[in-house]
Amino acid sequence: MRRDAQLQQLLLLVASSLFFASRSTLAAHSGGLHPVVLLPGYPCSQLEARLTDEYQPPSALLGCRERKGKGWFRLWEEDDPTMDPCSADQLRLVYDPIAGDYRNVAGVETRVVGFGTTRGFGSRDPSNRHICMGGLVAALEGAGYTEGKNLFGAPYDFRYAPAAPGKASASFSNITSSLIRLVERASKMNGHKPVILVGHSMGSFTTLVFLNRAPRSWRDRYIKHFVMLGLGAGGNSIVLQLLNPDLSVPPANALAYANTTRSFVSLITLVPSPKVFDHTPLVITPGKNYSADDNAEYLAAVGFSDGEVARYRTRVLPVILGLTAPLVPLTCVNGVGLPTMERLVYMDGESIQGGKPRVVYGDGDGIINLQTVLTLDKLIRDDPNQRYFKSILLPNVTHNGLVSDDSALKRVVSGCQFHSLDLPGAIIINALQNIDYVGFGCLRAHMQADIDSSIWSATWHHLVNLDHIAKIFEDERSLCLGYEEQPYETKEFVVLTGVEVLGGDDREKDLRMERGKSKRYIFNNDEIKWVF
Repeated sequence: MRRDAQLQQLLLLVASSLFFASRSTLAAHSGGLHPVVLLPGYPCSQLEARLTDEYQPPSALLGCRERKGKGWFRLWEEDDPTMDPCSADQLRLVYDPIAGDYRNVAGVETRVVGFGTTRGFGSRDPSNRHICMGGLVAALEGAGYTEGKNLFGAPYDFRYAPAAPGKASASFSNITSSLIRLVERASKMNGHKPVILVGHSMGSFTTLVFLNRAPRSWRDRYIKHFVMLGLGAGGNSIVLQLLNPDLSVPPANALAYANTTRSFVSLITLVPSPKVFDHTPLVITPGKNYSADDNAEYLAAVGFSDGEVARYRTRVLPVILGLTAPLVPLTCVNGVGLPTMERLVYMDGESIQGGKPRVVYGDGDGIINLQTVLTLDKLIRDDPNQRYFKSILLPNVTHNGLVSDDSALKRVVSGCQFHSLDLPGAIIINALQNIDYVGFGCLRAHMQADIDSSIWSATWHHLVNLDHIAKIFEDERSLCLGYEEQPYETKEFVVLTGVEVLGGDDREKDLRMERGKSKRYIFNNDEIKWVF
């Protein structure tokens, strides 16, 4: 009886705190919004360049020297299409064997535009700006976010990619340090609330590696949630086509020049992962089949040098194989149900050099294969330290539609916990350490009877969307919290979500708890602290 009385007292305190915090959140301002940092996909980050005397363009592009000594100019995306051949040459990367890292061609200096804001995202074609998170920015602004106040952007140089641990990667080191400072600043500007990171495509990959390498204590302190849009566990088959110069299309912009994109280490990072595709043939020719295990041989077959192939093995492959759960609350959103390239098939008499393969399609979002999405889901679910994970599959939504289609944006904004309940930092309960929780059960706490029905209804919907409460009984204005056996050694107080009512009397004997969906609390002495 003592245990029940103490738990009931705790529940009433929790319920009261939840309700009145929600009431103020719903009132008028954005105090309940967690700051958001967006990382766009490839190639949505805008780049500027300036040329020094060292820059020497190819003889066919001598006119590209005209900007020497004239300061910074827009390199990507260049506003003048006639300058695309120059931009293609100036965007190229080369490998510096002395530094052990990739860099710009000699005489070209580059910088990312508008770090900290979303103004650095975009395209010179107005019809394409929505695929660079323009639609998501508008949706978040409609939900109460304000640029520079609680909405921020983290553009990055999309030509580069993280390198294996121990390998030099100045560009990734730069985005890492810049992103840490931005997250900490955004948190400080918003009452020290933890931050929500939202990545799309390559931005999701960059964020995942960033979180994998960030100290756990920093992640726990500063990251509220990671929303990962359009990413699987490793690469996609379309990249195999893009890396073959014989399959390139007529240049529509600077990135369509084969020798330019083939120099980007980021593109090589997106080749299909052996962890996902294993021995499945992805490129079929009369003489040889290439699976993800044969990526190095395929790169050699389409003209990459021995040094480039070696760097794939030592710099790129360990990153792909080393992806792990980020150990922060995570929601993955992907499109499915659309024809997505799965393999290339060369017929008799054709070869990789000069042949025109048939494309075999599978399921996915048009770019990302469903198989790689499901592999990532399993990888994350299998990690016992990943405390919250939700995977959302949106039928018939394209890769770019994840950040542009109205229906997809509505699902992303409503389902990814952008709001906060602004709960108190601690709730004091006497003799908490003396309560012995055995197994798990459920007690019901009722809201106050004089609460306005419209406020209760709004609160109920708010809590349901956030998955903070195990079960909310709307008609009876009550909630139910379930308790697992208390793990004393880790000092974690676990609240299960997902209660199914099977029937029962006033004592609620027949409530069934659903494991695996939980919110955690940490207690120290007599304090319970919310952990999100």
